[in-house]
Amino acid sequence: MLFQRRTPPSRYEKLRVAVWPRASWMRSFRYYGKRVLRLTASPHAVALGFSCGAFASFTPFMGFHFLLAAAVAMIVRGNMLASALGTVVGNPLTFPFIWAITYKLGHVILGTGTLDTSADATHGLMHADLLTHSLDALWPLLKPMIIGGLPLGLTCGLLCYFPVYFSVKAYQERKQRRIAARQMAEVARSAQSRPAE
Repeated sequence: MLFQRRTPPSRYEKLRVAVWPRASWMRSFRYYGKRVLRLTASPHAVALGFSCGAFASFTPFMGFHFLLAAAVAMIVRGNMLASALGTVVGNPLTFPFIWAITYKLGHVILGTGTLDTSADATHGLMHADLLTHSLDALWPLLKPMIIGGLPLGLTCGLLCYFPVYFSVKAYQERKQRRIAARQMAEVARSAQSRPAE
């Protein structure tokens, strides 16, 4: 394969690059931005797919964001690849803030107090049998995060839709103008090179 590394990266190096990119976060975001712009679909489908990915990033289901984004994109007829790229909204830099705000908003919506942090409750959470009691132990955390994540995810998806839509539309129009100009130049060149009768 062209441009393949001579020595493949180890699992530790792959994990480190996923958490902290080699060059910088800004370069990674620019790369993802260009990937979104170059998708071959209508601007509406790309923006809708990206919004689905942003929405999925606000759910507490780590490891399932791609699948959730793809499922929502399929329902609303958004672009599947754009939905995968949209999950970049949730990354190691933003997840702590997303989790904290969804948890707090969930408790506000539910009208409940904060999580019981007494020694007995913490001990129960820490030593719960993962096979039998994991859902019961995690539900007090997951329920407010799910409830709080729904309105925040919808808001973030809506805020992502318009910039992505107009950016993709402008990029595709520029590309069509370049192609049209190139075709006109080729026609003019072929007309000049044609021998006069």
